[in-house]
Amino acid sequence: MRVEGYAVESILRVLRQQGLRIAAHTYRAWKNPTRIAARTVTDALVEDKIRELAWTTNPVTGLIQTTPEGLYGRRKWVALLRRQKGLAGTSRGAVDRAMRTLGLEGVRRVKKLRTTISDPDGKRAGDLLNRDFTAPAPNRVWVTDFTYVRTWAGFVYVAFVVDVFAQRIMGWHASTSKKVDLVMTPLRIALCQRERDGNPVSPGDLIHHSDAGSQYTAIRLTEHLALEGIAPSIGTVGDAFDNALMKTVSGLYKTECIRTTVFHSGPFRTLADVEFATAGWVDW
Repeated sequence: MRVEGYAVESILRVLRQQGLRIAAHTYRAWKNPTRIAARTVTDALVEDKIRELAWTTNPVTGLIQTTPEGLYGRRKWVALLRRQKGLAGTSRGAVDRAMRTLGLEGVRRVKKLRTTISDPDGKRAGDLLNRDFTAPAPNRVWVTDFTYVRTWAGFVYVAFVVDVFAQRIMGWHASTSKKVDLVMTPLRIALCQRERDGNPVSPGDLIHHSDAGSQYTAIRLTEHLALEGIAPSIGTVGDAFDNALMKTVSGLYKTECIRTTVFHSGPFRTLADVEFATAGWVDW
């Protein structure tokens, strides 16, 4: 009847009137049993690519281990897959189904210990950013903060300096002490890194933004910033939103590096363990 001009839906409508209820997809499945739905093909491609990116074989032990990408949630997986050849149209639903099949789940952040302790008697600079974490070029705005890592030997503190323009970590330092050297060292490293990159910091161009911790209001750091021609900027006490970008970086560090075994195996025993894992995470 199809060759005589009758559509499938018309034929099935007549059959339903005769008491024989057949769905269109049932007829098509019978007519072409080898046909595979487009979504099935897409889901298979997405699942294969996620499996390829989320796990790798350790060249030393030969064991399968999770890659940093294996920590991603749906949003990051969608963005990553859409950059892969042949997967530009990857949907969130396809990623959800693949993650569910593979048993993947993005890591979640948790509440952290308070590390910002302000000096009530210390003078501090004003907030030059006003929560505007954008920059027109590199070496215009750097944000900084430090967080902590529990080890068998006690707390280790890790400080970062991030260039706002590219949101790139320019320097970091880990220490068992929260003295001012903890925050001065990554600043010096960042300045040296820019020198090596052939893009040194010009005096008067850079803003150094932090929270109101006593390390960032210390005279030694303030004098060092003045000697380098860097303008200090400090947010208000107890308001994480004034340094939101840096809090995000610290949160990702704790979630992706510290609370998983992607960048280290076993518990953190010493400062050296933290430094090894942090170096891998920063270079990733």
